[in-house]
Amino acid sequence: MKITRQKHAKKHLGFFRNNFGVREPYQILLDGTFCQAALRGRIQLREQLPRYLMGETQLCTTRCVLKELETLGKDLYGAKLIAQKCQVRNCPHFKNAVSGSECLLAMVEEGNPHHYFVATQDQNLSMKVKKKPGVPLMFIIQNTIVLDKPSPKTVAFVKAVESGQLVSVHEKQSIKQLKEEQGLVKNQEQRRRKKRKKISGPNPLSCLKKKKKTQDPESSASEKKRKRKRIRNRSTSKVLSEKQNDNE
Repeated sequence: MKITRQKHAKKHLGFFRNNFGVREPYQILLDGTFCQAALRGRIQLREQLPRYLMGETQLCTTRCVLKELETLGKDLYGAKLIAQKCQVRNCPHFKNAVSGSECLLAMVEEGNPHHYFVATQDQNLSMKVKKKPGVPLMFIIQNTIVLDKPSPKTVAFVKAVESGQLVSVHEKQSIKQLKEEQGLVKNQEQRRRKKRKKISGPNPLSCLKKKKKTQDPESSASEKKRKRKRIRNRSTSKVLSEKQNDNE
């Protein structure tokens, strides 16, 4: 039985490795139900998981799972101790904690880019995980750790990728890495920077106060003389007109 279990695990791991880029160390997200089942079955997770998966593993959990175990009280004290020994991964619920199942589901969103395994005994969570392609699922049955076979959703996704209808997250990451190595991504960023218009401030010359025009003393004196001549001409014309009227 042990040999057949490892054969199945090796086959399933090869599927996830080839199609989704799953690699060592395998990051396994545990919830409270899985920790409780391991405690009841007296399963040493740190010893048996690497042996079963035939590779290095990292036991992980989240703050939401730890907080949920604390609120459940003494009945799950042993499970809480197991979870506290795991590495705590940052979840998006830093301010407002959610249930452990909801938190683990959020950790494998957007194509599971960190290649997490989800280890749970919660059937509702297991059904939701199976609807997300590329997420390995683990559970304990009859005091034995089992890696579930790829879900129908995962198999259908792989077939769609092979037929060219979809692009997997693993392929997107590899394409992005190749672009970065060839310098294509940097060129695109430089083009974007060039396209952005710089916010220019006001013209410093327009902010300067207008200077008053300074007149030369010679030009001002000549203008005054012209004005005086005009006034004299006007006065003489008046006098002449008055004489003409008297004569008439």
